[in-house]
This record gives sequence, C-alpha cells and structure tokens, in this order.
Amino acid sequence: MPNDTRFDAAIAFAQAHEVPWPRDPAADPARWGVHHDDPPPWNRLRGPVHPRGGVSGVIRQAGREVAAWGEPDRADQTFSVAKTALALLAGLAHGRGLLPDPDAPVVERLPGIGFDNAHNRPITWMHLLTQTSEWQGECLGMPDQVEHYRPVAHDPKPPQGRKGDARPLQAPGTYWEYNDVRINQLSLALLHLWGEPLAEVFRREILAPLGGGEGFAWEPYDDGWVEVRGRRLPTVPGGTHWGGGMRVSARDLARLGQLVLDEGRHAGQALLPAGWLQRMRTPVAVAPFYGGLLWLNTAGGLFADASTESVFMIGAGGHYVWVDPAHAAVVVARWLDPARSPGFVSRVSRALAA
Repeated sequence: MPNDTRFDAAIAFAQAHEVPWPRDPAADPARWGVHHDDPPPWNRLRGPVHPRGGVSGVIRQAGREVAAWGEPDRADQTFSVAKTALALLAGLAHGRGLLPDPDAPVVERLPGIGFDNAHNRPITWMHLLTQTSEWQGECLGMPDQVEHYRPVAHDPKPPQGRKGDARPLQAPGTYWEYNDVRINQLSLALLHLWGEPLAEVFRREILAPLGGGEGFAWEPYDDGWVEVRGRRLPTVPGGTHWGGGMRVSARDLARLGQLVLDEGRHAGQALLPAGWLQRMRTPVAVAPFYGGLLWLNTAGGLFADASTESVFMIGAGGHYVWVDPAHAAVVVARWLDPARSPGFVSRVSRALAA
C-alpha cells in the first residue's frame, strides 16, 4: 500500500537526518551508544550489541497503517523504549492478580531481593514505575550512584552535579531521577513476580495477540542471570545503556503504540486491565513531564507542535513512539537524529491536521 502523501515531507526529513552513530557498533565504538558518559569502571558494555538499520518508521491513523519507510520489519535494539514495555508487563501482572496493589511496598510480596533495608522498604511499585523510588543498592553489581545527576535531554531540570557523584537521597516518591540501575531493579522484581523470562511473557501475552513478534528478542547482560524459584533465569535491562535490551521492529513498536492509544484493548479483548493506561499517563507530582515510564507532553513542554494529550516512548539513538489521541495516531521513528526530532514532529503534526 503506498504512503499517504500527506507525510512525504516528514518522511523525507527523517531520512535526511539519521542519528550520527555508526551502523555497526564495532566500526567506531567511541561514537556508538551512551555508556561512554558513565564514570569508570561503568563506562563499558556489559551485554550484546548489534549492527543496526537506517532511519525507519511507521505511521498509523484511525487504526490502520498509512505510511512506512526504511526497514519497518527489521528488529533493532530500541534502548529506553523498553522501559514502557516494563510498565505494560506490570499492568499485565496487575490484571492477573500477581500485583494486586501497585501502591503497596515491593518488599511485601518480594522480600530478599533488595528492598529490605530501612530506606528501601517504603518503595512501592508505582515509585519504581515513575522513576521516583530513590532505591539504593546494587543491581547486577551496578550501584544506583552510577546514574546520580544523569543529564537527560527531555528533563527540564538541569543536573545539579557531575554524573556518578553521590548525592543525598530523598524519601521514596519525592524526587525524580532517570536511573537505569533502578529500572533494572524493577525488571528484576517483575521477573520474580512472573517466575519466567519477561521476554517470553511479553511475546506471548502482548506481541503475539497484536499480531507481532517476528524477530523480537529481549537480551540480558552477559552475567544477567539469577535464580528464581529454583530456576536460572535471565533478568533483562530496561534499555540498551550497557548493551542487551529489547530488539523489536518499527511495526511492532507501532502495534504497542496502538495498544496504548486503545487503552490496552485489541480486537475487542482487554490485554491490560481497565485504568492501567490512565495510570501510565498520569503526571508525576514532582515531575509533571513524566508518567508511568512514559514521557508526557504536558503543556507542550516536550514537543511544542504535538498535541498536549500526546505521550512518547523515547530511547537513545533516536527512537520515538509517539501516541497522539487528538489525531488517533501512532508515529514511530527510529535512528532519527534527536537534535532534529522537533522538526520531524512538527512536519507530522501539520500532516495529521491536514
């Protein structure tokens, strides 16, 4: 099916502005990835990385695909878009009764995995899902301090210190910080809830019902294996910051965006419990630009030309899954130069309004 011509300018713009990373990580390692910004000895890869494709994308409107470009069926690593996948798995666990109360402390159901000390005991699932947990400890040997004072492009608050320097911890729920070690701790907790590899759960319970999953993989770090209920299982990272993470196609990302747009329902079936997507879209009190592992466009602060109802999944390397309820649209862009993302969003917004 040919592309809707409304989107020609936006597609051409995306194709002209590929992220300035090598397509093969081995070709120029110093220009690939985000781990270089970490203090040593944490500024190294701990899991597999793979050659990538070029700029790709998909646009859906009113429930059908209206445009695609690049290699939309190629499964590439997708960095922090995997965080939203963890939020969907938490919602699935809530609907299955594995996680009855998201506002309950994690330690109530999962003692002995890092939530037992006085500081961590009050941490709830929603604290983890909103990046306000202030969890302290080591996950897979990596301390939470590695991500203290981390600068993030869409965080309006400038860092108050140098990345990796220790800062005073606040009470859980009172401070927002983008912290991949804490996200990995959330993933570990979800693995203990499910008792089976999260990649298998995600493929079976979410991607397969949506008609996707071709080429999908969710890879752990090389040493990312733990014992759960007597079984040795992989615990997966919520990104590709240190390698590993989720490999998925642009079309599958569009399917996930459609699921978010449709309040967790697909083909008349509720894949996620009622109200879970509303939880994910609710602004965090101390960080109103963020929800439950979703970026929010509150007051147009993220992208001025996108509707204020829009939510985004965003990953390093130029990965964007934009869900726009105002236009019944889902827009996926991959390997787009982040510095040029506002220009892409502006062109798509004009096309959607046409």
